[in-house]
Amino acid sequence: MPIGRLLIDEPADGAWNMAVDEVLLARAATHGDWTLRLYRWREATVSLGYFQRVAERDGHVPSRPCPLVRRASGGGAIVHDREMTYSLAAPVGRSPDAGRRLYRQVHAAVVDVLARLGACAKLCDAPRHGGEPFLCFQRHTAGDVLLGDAKIAGSAQRRQHDAVLQHGSLLLGASPAAPELPGVESLTGLELPVAEWSSLLSRAVAEALQLRMVPVALSEAERQEAARIAQEKYGQVCWNRRK
Repeated sequence: MPIGRLLIDEPADGAWNMAVDEVLLARAATHGDWTLRLYRWREATVSLGYFQRVAERDGHVPSRPCPLVRRASGGGAIVHDREMTYSLAAPVGRSPDAGRRLYRQVHAAVVDVLARLGACAKLCDAPRHGGEPFLCFQRHTAGDVLLGDAKIAGSAQRRQHDAVLQHGSLLLGASPAAPELPGVESLTGLELPVAEWSSLLSRAVAEALQLRMVPVALSEAERQEAARIAQEKYGQVCWNRRK
């Protein structure tokens, strides 16, 4: 069984979180390594999709006070607060369907975790039309994870050569910075410690991808490169407000 690296990180700021994911994507592209990373955020933070205009955030009043970072992946804005964020850096080769398959495999793993906890989630069959709301969790795309009609997990991707970085988020509860979005806790009554969510999700994703996950920490070289990228790119106004 192929081996994947598993990183479960402490909360950090937006620039660091995005920089680490960029380092992991580069490693997947150059060395062919799989890495699943589960992490949180030091404070409620808005991450904009790569193609979003920064001016859109002015229309969402509750999240205006939150710090902002722009992701390298697409999709709508996410308020990272009462949720679990993951990234998966994967060597997928040149298959045009690899990204779509990876998307559904990971989301099916989330559905499986919730089913084991007694919650009946499902994958969205078709997109919801009628424009593109600012928030990712108000957009329904085929393959998203739904509880009833509420989206509680979604992902976006960025490709580099023969590797893909997949960003995703599992919404656990409503945030004061996005009170209109219900999470798993309010929809099902399930309230689990973050460590337990991390354990359940990492096992389910490993099973879905048929990987043996080995817990690791970032190497010193990876940390230094992430620090450089955080300072020179994701921590810069010119990147975050570029559109």
